[in-house]
Amino acid sequence: MKNSSVAVLPPFLVLDQLLHSWLLEDIGRGDRTTQSLLSQNSTRGQAKWIAKAPGIIAGLPVAARVFQLLNKEVNFVNVTAEGAKCEPGQVVAEINGSLDALLMGERVALNLAMRLSGIATLTNIYVEKISDLPAQLVDTRKTTPGLRILEKYATAVGGAINHRMGLDDAVMIKDNHIVAAGGIGQAITRIRSQIPYPLTIEVETESLAQVQEALDHKADIIMLDNMPLEMMGEAVHLIRKRDSRVKIEASGNVTLETIHSVAETGIDYISSSAPITQSRWLDLSMRMG
Repeated sequence: MKNSSVAVLPPFLVLDQLLHSWLLEDIGRGDRTTQSLLSQNSTRGQAKWIAKAPGIIAGLPVAARVFQLLNKEVNFVNVTAEGAKCEPGQVVAEINGSLDALLMGERVALNLAMRLSGIATLTNIYVEKISDLPAQLVDTRKTTPGLRILEKYATAVGGAINHRMGLDDAVMIKDNHIVAAGGIGQAITRIRSQIPYPLTIEVETESLAQVQEALDHKADIIMLDNMPLEMMGEAVHLIRKRDSRVKIEASGNVTLETIHSVAETGIDYISSSAPITQSRWLDLSMRMG
């Protein structure tokens, strides 16, 4: 049975610095419109967030925090649960509190929720394509600078598994590393002698010969990169026969049309940047009153 993905939002100790910077970017020297109309905390207001397209909702706790950084008394209530599907016209959230905080935080909060919901929506489409098979979808480091921690959260909301968050999470020996080291064996041997013992070593391979070399040097994970399906099937058979402990990842040119065929080869993971790099924002709007 396929494991369930768990989306864990980073603590606000980590996120608040980012949220502060994004609010400062938008507010600048002050909200000329709102501050000209209202004195700070003078008027209370209420608003609803409405979905304008179908999708998966993600980022509501982050949006709530944006408003609360402007005024801790703002009450943000999820009407649609985080990770749930929404339809056009559906109420996603209800907000009440200081009107100036609602107006100043609107754009940053919506931008984040729309971006993250778009990622969760496309991720879920990919995940559903392989729901009948054991293979799991994982994300990549092809993320927007400054947004990685939230974009990867959104893929998990959509049902994917997070790959390494950064270069310090695990070792991945790619083609350029192999060239620099003089071969897969040399790269694994040199790296293994220097890394902390809990780190895994993954090797990117493009041929059966490279798969064999990775096996000979006891790689923990073998990535089959841009392999034709027939070769990928042979590689999976070779790895399973040699060492059932080794995890197998497929990557490269994975699309909604090909992902099921890739999963049918028997691999454990399919990595793709598409759910992040090719997703469209989910349209949400805020209506006062």
